[in-house]
Amino acid sequence: MKAGPTLLDLRRFAVSRSLFGPTTLGRAITRLGFVQADPIRAPARAQDLTLRHRVANYRAGDLEKQYPKLGIDEDFFVNYGYMPRALQALMHPRTPRKAWSPADLKIANNVLAFVREHGVVHPREVDAHFAHGKTSNWFGGTSNATTQMLDRMHYNGMLRVARRESGTRLYAPREAAATRIDPQAALDALIDTFVHKYAPLPAASVGQLLSKLMVGVPQWQSLRNAALQRARLRLARAQVDGSDWYWPAQERMPREPSTPDRARLLAPFDPVVWDRRRFELFWRWPYRFEAYTPAPKRKLGYYALPLLWRDDVIGWGNVTVGADGLVADIGLAGAERAGRATAPRVDRELRRALDEELTRMAVFLSVEASGWQLIGT
Repeated sequence: MKAGPTLLDLRRFAVSRSLFGPTTLGRAITRLGFVQADPIRAPARAQDLTLRHRVANYRAGDLEKQYPKLGIDEDFFVNYGYMPRALQALMHPRTPRKAWSPADLKIANNVLAFVREHGVVHPREVDAHFAHGKTSNWFGGTSNATTQMLDRMHYNGMLRVARRESGTRLYAPREAAATRIDPQAALDALIDTFVHKYAPLPAASVGQLLSKLMVGVPQWQSLRNAALQRARLRLARAQVDGSDWYWPAQERMPREPSTPDRARLLAPFDPVVWDRRRFELFWRWPYRFEAYTPAPKRKLGYYALPLLWRDDVIGWGNVTVGADGLVADIGLAGAERAGRATAPRVDRELRRALDEELTRMAVFLSVEASGWQLIGT
């Protein structure tokens, strides 16, 4: 009788299927289905750090430069990011998170008319024309009311992001789809997209991602449970160590996926490491994103990048660019790693792989590579 997959099989499957061979930017986004965005640049934005492993000759900022001609959109999926336009269309028309007041709807329609007249607008153009002033934001401070209105109109499908200018979103009208969407079919396709990106996934993570997706499709909240049941029936499934795991039905798990002798510094939101539940099951230590953690309480660093060596996340790196070029502080998971009292050994092969990864990172950032050092060992 053929034995079922092990946790190690799942781990290698996750790494090998996600880190596919470098391709074009458009094809990589289509294959991923969605690329999570983050504004922090340390040493580059998360979307660029994710794409550099999957796009041939990729340089930081290429996504923003090529965005207008790629046939993609920015929007909220399971998080905010970039996706093919066909996927974004499945989530609209959205039900507003809060109903429009007559006064707000009048403002929105006036702004939409202004955007239609001008084609593509910068938020400061809208603010200069309407002078909406300031308003309270969700974290207790104040924000530009025009910015909040544009964000709301974007979420509700009245506007789309045409491109960015120095990181600022420029907006254009979003044309409504000509055909009606079947909610069940659309929801199934959206679930299949996030499963394809993050698989193999433990059952609890599928439910977590579906809850996140509901932020993007609040109009289908009542269909959530039925959609989850359909997904469980159509996806490939295996029980490993008492838990159900899921992945796309059309994919056959290889018994021994190839994992090259390569080190990679991954974005905190890279699909290989995004699911923290799966991370701890696979690699037996807790990775935490600490950019919003007070400095005295950080254990890994402000923007620690998980360090993947072959199919094992063995530690993390904090990468900075200074006057002497790119430098990295590399930490290795030791005592915090369940079942292992000491950190991995840094042998000749790992040193070579780290040198090569820092060289690749420097080319990606268009700077010189200065070097790296081990910390905490």
